[in-house]
Amino acid sequence: MVTLKINGKEHQVDAAEDMPLLWVIRDIIGFTGTKFGCGKGLCGACMVLMDGNAINSCQLPVSLAVGKELITVEGEQENLQRLQKSWEKFNVPQCGFCQSGQLITATALLTSKANPTEEDIHNAMGRNICRCGTYQRIKNAINHSVELKNKG
Repeated sequence: MVTLKINGKEHQVDAAEDMPLLWVIRDIIGFTGTKFGCGKGLCGACMVLMDGNAINSCQLPVSLAVGKELITVEGEQENLQRLQKSWEKFNVPQCGFCQSGQLITATALLTSKANPTEEDIHNAMGRNICRCGTYQRIKNAINHSVELKNKG
């Protein structure tokens, strides 16, 4: 048994220590917003926040997440919720498959840099692939989220 703190609540799960965190989150705990994409940590669909940093949950053994603060796209986090509103305003999703990973990566960015430059956004979001090519809308939504925060 391992205990994970996800979205502010503790979850005890019976999982092998080397099971990828993604499968524990999705299949055992039931937070299905986090997606399986490539399974190799290359596409960003599986991103979750671990102690504020975006990580590929498909590559991380669950044993390394014990004692960490994990947030999925279903979680309550100020930057994440503001980004979700901006995502809607700029009609970012098309197929929507990559959105949870995109939102988590953008949340980590805004947590580490309150006013990111265009280069910061480009560098941070380069970890995530969007099959539909909505990269400009994603950038616009991130900038809008920063404006909302700065307006207070």
